[in-house]
Amino acid sequence: MELLVFGDAGEPVLFFPTRTARFYDYEDWRIIEAIRYKIEAGFIQVFCVDSVDSESFYASIHPAEKIKRHLQYEQYILQEVLPLIRYSNPQHTGIATAGCSLGGYHALNIAFRHPWLFSKVTGMSSRYDLTLSADKFPDLLNGYFDENIYYNMPSMYMPNLTNSLLLEQIRRLKIELAVGKEDPFYENNQRLSDSLYEKNIPHHLYVWDEEAHRPRYWRRMVQWYL
Repeated sequence: MELLVFGDAGEPVLFFPTRTARFYDYEDWRIIEAIRYKIEAGFIQVFCVDSVDSESFYASIHPAEKIKRHLQYEQYILQEVLPLIRYSNPQHTGIATAGCSLGGYHALNIAFRHPWLFSKVTGMSSRYDLTLSADKFPDLLNGYFDENIYYNMPSMYMPNLTNSLLLEQIRRLKIELAVGKEDPFYENNQRLSDSLYEKNIPHHLYVWDEEAHRPRYWRRMVQWYL
């Protein structure tokens, strides 16, 4: 799979694309340009990965196969991309992960499932339960539910998470969520934030004006949160 790397020093950022988007879209949408000063100054190094959303959550296949394909994608990130990041940037032990829209789901889910591998997670304009539907965003699992789905929906599993070791690892993450107050999934972000508070997990939930679910907003968000 293809990816783009911007910069050669600083905190590495694993940047997931939006729904069905490609590894070059953040560059095309001038989101990378918005943080060029951070990259050129050596504050961050950004790894823009590709997605398989069109083969998983947005594919015309059974939902059980959708989540299995997603889990294969997770293994690609864990077994190929993270080693590449460490090889490319051995000076930093911590890796940040981030994404906009569905990319924020990918970032938060992998960070919560494997928190010992990351230092920071940023989700922008995202929903953290893909079985929810609102406005133009459908239930991506078509009403189907199984164990794999449960353990890959952060706002679904977080309220019931009791593993003390996992919770302690998650508490060490720097967690930042940003969403528009008119975004269809504002309430989902608020519920997740409430669950994190209940688990004594430090985090920030930043609420933006309007829907804030467009590249013009993300260009501003990345300047604040990456």
